[in-house]
Amino acid sequence: MKNKIYKILTVMVLTIFVSACGNKENHNENDGHSHDEEEKTEVNEEHNESEEVILSQQQFDALKMKIDTLALRNMSGYVEANGTLEVLPQNEAAITTVVGANVVSIEVIEGDKVNKGQVVAYLSHPNIIQAQTDYLNAYSNSELAKKNYERQQKLYDAGVGSGANFQKAEAEYQASKAMVNGLEAQLRILNVNTTSVRNGTIAQRIALRSPIEGFVQKVKVKTGQYVEPQTELFEIVNTHHVHADLMVFEKDVYKVQKGQKVNFTVQSIPDAELIAEIYSVSKTFEDNPKAVRVHAEIENKKGNLIPGMYIQGKIQVNNTQTKALPESAIVKDSDRFFVFIVEKEGENWAFKPIEVITGEKDGGWIAVAFSQETPVNTKFAYNNAYYLIAEMKKGDAEHTH
Repeated sequence: MKNKIYKILTVMVLTIFVSACGNKENHNENDGHSHDEEEKTEVNEEHNESEEVILSQQQFDALKMKIDTLALRNMSGYVEANGTLEVLPQNEAAITTVVGANVVSIEVIEGDKVNKGQVVAYLSHPNIIQAQTDYLNAYSNSELAKKNYERQQKLYDAGVGSGANFQKAEAEYQASKAMVNGLEAQLRILNVNTTSVRNGTIAQRIALRSPIEGFVQKVKVKTGQYVEPQTELFEIVNTHHVHADLMVFEKDVYKVQKGQKVNFTVQSIPDAELIAEIYSVSKTFEDNPKAVRVHAEIENKKGNLIPGMYIQGKIQVNNTQTKALPESAIVKDSDRFFVFIVEKEGENWAFKPIEVITGEKDGGWIAVAFSQETPVNTKFAYNNAYYLIAEMKKGDAEHTH
């Protein structure tokens, strides 16, 4: 009986020992599998961090990629101010006529560039011809009066002429000179050459000339039209002196002063940001809205700036600058933000992601800080960041498979 019990106990002990060894082997096998998975994950993470996107020149052009170095911008401390582009009064001219006349020829159209003194139109009327004949008659009479005056003076000096005749001749001569000078001044206003008139040449038409250099903004007359004196016929504007005319509301007036910079955009030039410097701040308020006019000289003028264009500006009242990139250059992946460094590799372009810390946002730009130093001349992709991150992930997926 005892021997039977010992046999049963021996079998049970052996069974327990074998089971324990089997579990240990299975556990070791599972541990090895887990370790391999961790190593594989680490390798994949390292691979993802070193990933890059390659674009051909054709793809680069098709995507209209924009690349540039890091920009320094004033991201805070500004006053918003809207307004229009204007020119100073001395850079605008209204061309009128001083006499009633008919327009016989128009020499310019709207948009034409004109120089100072250039002819813009010709006028004609019998009154213009009459003014020239009046001048010619007055000049001839003055010459006769001059000769009579000189003769009477000689007689008077010789003691054979009367003083009354000499004084009368002198008075008539002085009066005739005044008449000639007055009529001559009128003809000069009409741009008539008085020397030609004295020689007997009567102009059939007179020229209207631009008093300033600039561009023809408006033509308000037609050929053959009769125009009254002082009628405005043309508007000339010198756009070289166009400036930003901004309205600053009462609550912000105390922040604005001469010499501050203004960043502004024009709707007709959406991709360009212009810079101006304040040179004048008005001392009186406009009624509606209650705001002060601020005038700023534009630094980087472009040829297509036209008076009257609407502008949106930000006056820099704080000179602190920070590194910034456009919104389209930054992509969010999970809870991290990335931008792409750009390098030219032969015929292709290489885009490598780099993590950034984002800050304030201002007008489509975002302040950024880097965890590692980047060289000053490093080029960044200024747009299509989400496309680049998608292409990079697509490449990761293909590599994994």
